[in-house]
Amino acid sequence: MNICVFLSAADLDERYVRPAREFAELIGKGGHTLVWGGSDVGLMKVVADGVEAAGGRLVGVSVDFLADRARPGVDEMVIAGDLAERKALLLEKSDAIVVMVGGTGTLDEATEVLELKKHAKHTKPVVLLNTAGFYDGLKLQFQRMEEEGFLPIPLTDLVFFAEDGVAALAHLEESHGVR
Repeated sequence: MNICVFLSAADLDERYVRPAREFAELIGKGGHTLVWGGSDVGLMKVVADGVEAAGGRLVGVSVDFLADRARPGVDEMVIAGDLAERKALLLEKSDAIVVMVGGTGTLDEATEVLELKKHAKHTKPVVLLNTAGFYDGLKLQFQRMEEEGFLPIPLTDLVFFAEDGVAALAHLEESHGVR
């Protein structure tokens, strides 16, 4: 399975790095491919290193203004002309999406993928990996959106909130009939 992971390129605290490394190892050991923003810095590097070390493949999709941060020696690297093209390519090359901790770019990618899913432009499973409660506030907001009628489909059909990498990967594999 090609698993797209949206995440930060920042150097982060160990409370985020350790679970990211563990999830990356699960991806690689499961024989899956990481599809990610292609950067070789920060948390993106941690995850790519972990997937590669555990035997998984790497497919990077960078963007022209970040090409100098692209990871060398991957199985496939695409350089998009802009962020919109990058997001489209990340979605196109993936079978499932996992949103890990990140900033505004990660949130932008997550909400676009969820909006497209809401409108049936894709049916890929989307998981928000809620490391250290990072997405607790967003989860509450989504629940409010559902309760107040802002979501035309059930929240559980839109996104799965996982508290750890094991639950995230189990959900994805179950969604794809893997096991």
